[in-house]
Amino acid sequence: MLLGFVGRSKSGLKHELVTRALQLVQFDCSPELFKKIKELYETRYAKKSSEPVPQPHRPLDPLTMHSTYDRAGTVPRTPLTGPNIDYPVLYGKYLNGLGRLPAKTLKPEVRLVKLPFFNMLDELLKPTELVPQNNEKLQESPCIFALTPRQVELIRNSRELQPGVKAVQVVLRICYSDTSSPQEDQYPPNIAVKVNHSYCSVPGYYPSNKPGVEPKRPCRPINLTHLMYLSSATNRITVTWGNYGKSYSVALYLVRQLTSSELLQRLKTIGVKHPELCKALVKEKLRLDPDSEIATTGVRVSLICPLVKMRLSVPCRAETCAHLQCFDAVFYLQMNEKKPTWMCPVCDKPAPYDQLIIDGLLSKILSECEDADEIEYLVDGSWCPIGTEKERSCSPQCPILVLGESQPRPPAAPCSAPACIPGAW
Repeated sequence: MLLGFVGRSKSGLKHELVTRALQLVQFDCSPELFKKIKELYETRYAKKSSEPVPQPHRPLDPLTMHSTYDRAGTVPRTPLTGPNIDYPVLYGKYLNGLGRLPAKTLKPEVRLVKLPFFNMLDELLKPTELVPQNNEKLQESPCIFALTPRQVELIRNSRELQPGVKAVQVVLRICYSDTSSPQEDQYPPNIAVKVNHSYCSVPGYYPSNKPGVEPKRPCRPINLTHLMYLSSATNRITVTWGNYGKSYSVALYLVRQLTSSELLQRLKTIGVKHPELCKALVKEKLRLDPDSEIATTGVRVSLICPLVKMRLSVPCRAETCAHLQCFDAVFYLQMNEKKPTWMCPVCDKPAPYDQLIIDGLLSKILSECEDADEIEYLVDGSWCPIGTEKERSCSPQCPILVLGESQPRPPAAPCSAPACIPGAW
């Protein structure tokens, strides 16, 4: 009757009709629709009006994997989207939407960390806890949902990153059910993901070369797009997982996958630190400490990237790093695109993408100083190039810069090597 009211097809199996009705609540929340749900509910349950209206355990979402409470207050072990759904819950959602049910204190929601290489377009399923259905160690949690025409169009029109892999994707993310902080992706034991009638590949374990060390598994978003129906048909996702005491949550997102080149271009646009600000940072680092008996007169910085041992092209570091040494943004982003760790190669501390800056001062030095592979910053913020080891070993009598003197001391004998340039910019 509800499907006929909105002009939808009334033919099909019971579970198909239930799915269509749930999609109406999800995608067509019009006052007329909810009024019809109310009429149908009051017609069917008029004789049982003395019974309290059953309330859902939490706000109902047609995509959720939670179980619902039956009228006796027990939890039936059936998926919400299955054929044995308790229809009065639809009316419960209607009343809850109108604010007629008692307000409940909302529990903090599980949040996942933002991933630089994935730009979220839509949230298809909020982080939802995987609930065990029985005492078995191996559990299955189903989810049924459909893409909107706009979402299908985004996927179909997106470019391909590589043959068969679209840039716009539907991805599944899994993490611990911890609300204290944003969670990183973490797979449960014995995970398997089935999309409609096919199993989806999940990253395997990296073998460990150290004895006694367990192999690690890279936990990343799982791309489901190639196995989904890109039409008005519903998609069924089943997550198989091991129930060994820890609680996990799953979420579905429509994302656009970015490349390291796109992230580099974004960094060049919004992440460049002005040379004068970098110079002020150098002076602050070398500022004399009155409590220290040793005065720092300079600090050396290599122009060679510690990642690939090549000359820096786009010098960058994290804002949170205490050092002045930079690494090359091009190679850093390429390495994290293949195996995301986001750890600074200089100090081994976290260097996430949103904290990266391009050093404008060192960028300028690299364009002006083509022969040296190392420079030294001085207390006044100036710098001088330091030649290669070969140049330094064959010309030990180059002019020596001494702080406090206006001119460098002359060499004891003629020197053919290039002199240091105090205060060079």
